Amino acid sequence: MAKKSAPVQSIRDAFRVVPGEFDIAKVDPAGTPVGPADKAAAAADVALVGKRLDELQEALYAEGSGGGRRRVLLVLQGLDTSGKGGTIRHVAGLVNPQGLHIASFKKPTAAELRHDFLWRIRRQVPEPGRIGVFDRSHYEDVLVARVDKLVPAAEWRKRYELINAFEAELAEGGVTVVKCFLHISPERQKERLVARLEDPLKRWKYNPHDIEVRAKFSQYLLAYQDALTKCSTPAGPWFAIPSDRKWYRNWAVARILLETLEEVAPVYPEPSYDPVVELARLRDADPLR
Repeated sequence: MAKKSAPVQSIRDAFRVVPGEFDIAKVDPAGTPVGPADKAAAAADVALVGKRLDELQEALYAEGSGGGRRRVLLVLQGLDTSGKGGTIRHVAGLVNPQGLHIASFKKPTAAELRHDFLWRIRRQVPEPGRIGVFDRSHYEDVLVARVDKLVPAAEWRKRYELINAFEAELAEGGVTVVKCFLHISPERQKERLVARLEDPLKRWKYNPHDIEVRAKFSQYLLAYQDALTKCSTPAGPWFAIPSDRKWYRNWAVARILLETLEEVAPVYPEPSYDPVVELARLRDADPLR
């Protein structure tokens, strides 16, 4: 029998990164600070969340089709094996894919490097009425660029301000930005990397470079500490999600997305025609009469 879940209040408040207060070292990657106490309870709640998400997404899509400009952008960041792809499958998969825009950002191409670091990001901002999901994002340019020393320190430090201005611009344009840092422990990361190597069906996910990146785990945590605290703003809040437990990670992100859409409160557009008149026309034009 599933354990009784703890009362759910504001999930966003429970995981929100508050500059000046947030300490990444105090976030337990295996923690379950609010919400369901076990996998079964989480699955039951996610099923309910999925129904409401589907309803809200349809209203958002309709609103966009009617000329509204609002949309939602979910940004997922995390170290290797933290579950960005799994989150997309289990959370974004709860809604109609027709209303989704998913973009994955890997190492910049030569063409992308000829532009400023936000150029390729701007091209993937979701259209009105859509929910956009970024698998990695513009934050790679203050994380990887910093840890691997791809640009001078003065350059990546300047990007915090540019990112905040960009996200404020998105908000002004009707984009609600919600950013989730999927926090995984080095122990759980090792388990998942081993699983990829031992399972022939998962080996395609593994890259020998993963070991080199893993060696910089602590450096990445320092980079995330700065990125999250310097760029958690009203226009683009960050949420730190414990991700050692996949079921809890998925539940938390789904709940955060639901709270966000409920706050957006999309509305169906009023028709530009008279439904009564159109019903009469449809009956009169019935070819089977």
